Order: sequence, then C-alpha cells, then structure tokens
Amino acid sequence: LYEDEDMVVVNKQPGVLIHPSHGHFDDTIGNYLMWHWQQAGEESGFHPVHRLDKDVAGVMVYAKTKAAAAELSKQAGDRTMKKTYLALLHGKPQEESGTLEDLLFFDKGKNKSFVVKKERRGVKKALLNYRVISQKDGNALTEIELLTGRTHQIRVQFASRKMPLYGDGRYGGGSGKLALFAHTLEFMHPVNGEKM
Repeated sequence: LYEDEDMVVVNKQPGVLIHPSHGHFDDTIGNYLMWHWQQAGEESGFHPVHRLDKDVAGVMVYAKTKAAAAELSKQAGDRTMKKTYLALLHGKPQEESGTLEDLLFFDKGKNKSFVVKKERRGVKKALLNYRVISQKDGNALTEIELLTGRTHQIRVQFASRKMPLYGDGRYGGGSGKLALFAHTLEFMHPVNGEKM
C-alpha cells in the first residue's frame, strides 16, 4: 500500500503469517518483503511493529530500519498508533456504540484467550471501542477501535458476550473465513513526523 526508505505498509491476506517462526519458515510476509527488496537491489531489514493473527487480513506496517522500528513500536505501545477493524458479529450489541473492558488470560497450551474475573499472574486488561455500522437479520457489521493489543482480543471480547465473529471456530463463530479485517492504521511517520 505504501513504501519509503523507512517503512512499508502492506495489505495482509488471511492465512499468511507476518514473519517466519518455529516450524513455518516460508510463505510469510517477511519472506515476501526480503524477496521484494532483493529484487529491487535494496538491503533492508523487516521489523514488524504490531501483530495480526494468521487468519486476520488487513493493513499493517513494517519498519525497514531499527530506528524506525523503535519509533513505531513506541507509538504502538503508548496507543498513539490508532488501529480500527471491521468485524461481522453473530448477534448485535445492545448499544449502537460503546466500550468493552475485560481482564484476559491467554493460555499458551490451548492457544486461546479467556475472559476472567480477577487479576492474577498473566492476566491483562483489554479495552476496545465499537460502533455498529449496519445490521441485518440480527447480525452486525461493527467498526472497532483497538485500545490494547491482547492476543485474540476482539474475538474473545465479543464471543464472551454471545456475539462471536463469523468464521471464528475457535470462539464459537462457526466455520469459514474469519470475518475480521484490519481496516485502518494511523500513526506519525517515524522519521519526519508526518501524519500517515
């Protein structure tokens, strides 16, 4: 979607990992970027500064230098990087817009997050804003602003309220493609400070 000497913004496809990992070394965005730069005769590194689950599609940014990575990671960490998503829910929130706040625990063994009632080791606060864009047959297309970045956060927060995302078999939304898309990303350019 965009590239300069400091960063590249891509439209990630569903089913693709963002970088090589244990047991999955090929066919990732990281592999593609390295090939792309090699073909252009450019020596760049790739530094993901935020994550998208394998089955989630949409916009994400990679830094090409360590300095850009540090600045973009800072923006992601202090919430000045704004991320919005579109999700199709089985069901509809009672309110047309609002905030969801939960405590989440990620179980690595099950690769699944759970809403819990009490703080304990490994439990993190999860916060998002939502707005219903349209509804049909009791289901809702929803815009979500992610305020924290917890594993499977959007998926588990809505599923815990009996509104799983379409295609989210892990959290009760049935089979098919996961209906979650990283729609927009806003941040300041890591070098010149321009609003992107």
